[in-house]
Amino acid sequence: MPIIRFDPFFRPRWLRPFLSWDEEEEENWPELTMTEGLDVYEEEDRVIVKAAVPGIPSDKVEVTFEDGVLRIRAKVEEKEEEKKKRKVVYRMDRVASFDYTTTLPRPVDEKSIEAKVENGVVVISAKIAEEAKPKKIPVKVAGK
Repeated sequence: MPIIRFDPFFRPRWLRPFLSWDEEEEENWPELTMTEGLDVYEEEDRVIVKAAVPGIPSDKVEVTFEDGVLRIRAKVEEKEEEKKKRKVVYRMDRVASFDYTTTLPRPVDEKSIEAKVENGVVVISAKIAEEAKPKKIPVKVAGK
């Protein structure tokens, strides 16, 4: 008997009556989002965030920063007129979306946040806030 990898979203039709699985429930599920492909790291005096958004142009990427939370959203859908320009051999609606949410490891200067898309990767860079940078404290000799 072959080993089959478990897929929590796979529900064979013959098993549905036993699982109390409802077709309406399936339609009301939230859209699945990407959970991998996000890198957050520090480089000198900056925090860098990289998020994979393959196949999505930069004008379809939205980056927001509010209350210390960084959110990257990207979504693209193939329009009907784009489909009409091509000779259709096989048709499947193309929708790609990504939704990343993360907190940054240290407070950053909100005015210094920059975002750009390079080769299918959103790169966000922000300077670490002055109050979050380490400070050197002079040590005094006791008794003098």
